[in-house]
Amino acid sequence: MPDHEPRPTIHIPGATSHTIAPRPGRRGREGTLRYLKAGTGAPLVLLHTVRTQAEHFRLLIPSIAEHYTVYALDLPGMGYSEIVPGASYDEPAMREGVKRLLTELDLHDVTLVGESMGAVLALTTAADLPERVRRVVAVNAYDFRGGIARSSLLARVVVSGVLTPGVGPVTASQEPKPALSKILQGGLGDESALREDYLDELLQVGGRPGYPTVARAVYQALPSLIAARSRYPEVKAPVHLVYGEKDWSRPSDREANKQLLPAADFTQVAKAGHFIALERPDVVADLLAAVA
Repeated sequence: MPDHEPRPTIHIPGATSHTIAPRPGRRGREGTLRYLKAGTGAPLVLLHTVRTQAEHFRLLIPSIAEHYTVYALDLPGMGYSEIVPGASYDEPAMREGVKRLLTELDLHDVTLVGESMGAVLALTTAADLPERVRRVVAVNAYDFRGGIARSSLLARVVVSGVLTPGVGPVTASQEPKPALSKILQGGLGDESALREDYLDELLQVGGRPGYPTVARAVYQALPSLIAARSRYPEVKAPVHLVYGEKDWSRPSDREANKQLLPAADFTQVAKAGHFIALERPDVVADLLAAVA
């Protein structure tokens, strides 16, 4: 991270921060990627949700680091990964960032664990790199119409404003702490799982120059996440679908993915919402420990 960039305010025990430089000849088209690394064992890559970052997995990383070498990626333009002016944030572009992590670090026998948008990217990356991916755990895949707008009236108003031509960029740059808190709590069965220091960290990242443009582009990319479902049947690795009982997805959305991935294991987490890594990381940790 350049010296003028803000630094993460959350420290995860045992985790260290690293970067991957743009590939030769691609400076200006792709940026530096930041990731956290912890633990020992077979590689496991964590892919975060919409509007979050690697610290989203602050509770999960320590509990799986004894079984895996964990890599938690800040997706392109998000967290502390470099913001490249004019970059795309549709699903193929974000997937390319995940593939860079796997190929630049030459990771094999990888377990991909993604939540929300990260779940979609875990599945499509596995389709693209079958020789590198051992298994996929897809938590609350964000691949249905409406997305976060299903969580509350406030979320619908904010997302609609962000996507509106003309005023959208202005709306994206306005992110009062109470509003962000309320929107994120709409993705939790237990609202107390949203910690104050994590919310402050997200707001710090949201203040990075250029970040409102990234946030707006990610919301605009939702159709590409929906379209990516067509890639799911190409996944050769074993898949485990995990959904919170109170996730924004509907039973029909979950059933549709079960039909696309008929061999996948399926777990529904009672009383949990969209952000399982925040409120029930123990469920994911137990699942991963069982297959380590």
